[in-house]
Amino acid sequence: MTVDIVIGAQWGDEGKGRITDLLASQVDVVARFSGGDNAGHTVSVGEETFKLHLIPSGIIHDGVMCVIGNGVVLNPAVFLRELAGLEEKGVDTSPERLKISANTHLITPSHIAMDKAKEAQRGAGAIGTTQRGIGPAYLDKVGRIGLRAHLLTTPEELADEVQAHVQRHNQILTEIYGAEPLNADEIAAQFADYAQKIAPYVVDGVEFIDAALQEDKVVLAEGAQGTMLDVDHGTYPFVTSSSPTAGGVLTGLGIGPKVVDRVIGVAKAFSSRVGAGPFVTELDGDQALRLRGTGANPWDEYGTTTGRPRRVGWLDLMILRHTHRLNSLTHICVTKLDILSGIKELPVCVAYELDGKRIESIPYSLDELGRCQPIYELLPGWEEDVTGARTLTDLPANAQAYVAFISDYLGVPLSHVSVGPERDQVVHM
Repeated sequence: MTVDIVIGAQWGDEGKGRITDLLASQVDVVARFSGGDNAGHTVSVGEETFKLHLIPSGIIHDGVMCVIGNGVVLNPAVFLRELAGLEEKGVDTSPERLKISANTHLITPSHIAMDKAKEAQRGAGAIGTTQRGIGPAYLDKVGRIGLRAHLLTTPEELADEVQAHVQRHNQILTEIYGAEPLNADEIAAQFADYAQKIAPYVVDGVEFIDAALQEDKVVLAEGAQGTMLDVDHGTYPFVTSSSPTAGGVLTGLGIGPKVVDRVIGVAKAFSSRVGAGPFVTELDGDQALRLRGTGANPWDEYGTTTGRPRRVGWLDLMILRHTHRLNSLTHICVTKLDILSGIKELPVCVAYELDGKRIESIPYSLDELGRCQPIYELLPGWEEDVTGARTLTDLPANAQAYVAFISDYLGVPLSHVSVGPERDQVVHM
């Protein structure tokens, strides 16, 4: 009876998908607990690259069960496209091994229209959402007017609910945003078609996961986004609309804290984020391009979902300390260490300076956070190519010292260090 959790320790895009893929070979069930198709996980297996947005990364492993939990908001059209793409690559995505929790909320075209209209209205103050309807779907969820996946199993009720849902959004779209109304009949017909294809996947997710735990199976909870995008504890309002933290696992899957064993925080060896919001260690110019890459490779720093270039900067240990406090990390996993090879000196942020004073906690005030300057400790870099390393001693001495510095600062042991995008390019601790 064990649940292991994979958490993003920064702003997302840390490489959680490939770590989940790595750990999935050792578990029975992989369950996604938050977010929607605004998140993307890239997993490279040989010459094949899988880009997943809703379906848990464990799907690539034969025999592993996968669950989309109730904390997720699911766009049926995206789900079906993802199914088709995986099936083309020979992946078994049958309802026998892939489940959707019945109380998972659905994203509709009117959610997407609302998202776009709101971002347009914000103008220069736009948050930088992916405009996939995520925020409006969560808004309907907490407003108690959302549509849940169990409706896909009752076509008559589904049609009435979708009609009312679209009409309600049309009133807001036309009267507040001056946008064109959507065709409620067409959307209801679309969802009737989705229901025929998706209904076999819908189960009681809480019961399914509990039954697996009662059978002493190991469940891996797969996160989306990162802790600094948490709606409560991130850089609000430049956050997502859910809780991509360990607390979000409990509500997003319907489990209790006693079954949790490990909480693995995944962090890049540097920092990145997509969208607006404060970023204390951000770089620009040639240094940023050096960390980001040109986009020629699928693992360069460009959003899996949006293709947007990510903002990049030096590693910020203040962020990781905050993440540890919120999630009670038992292990830390460092990714993309290979990107730092060839950099002579590596600044690592160990504290902030705010108005001339050293601080070691992140301010929740955006104004104060925006005035913070990084206090760096300079660590020596290394020239060697580390992509062939598979044990800690395979790494150059300075690379070993770099990851040890992170572990020591947090007081959390390392579990893995990734040294390349391929499935086997991992140092096991």
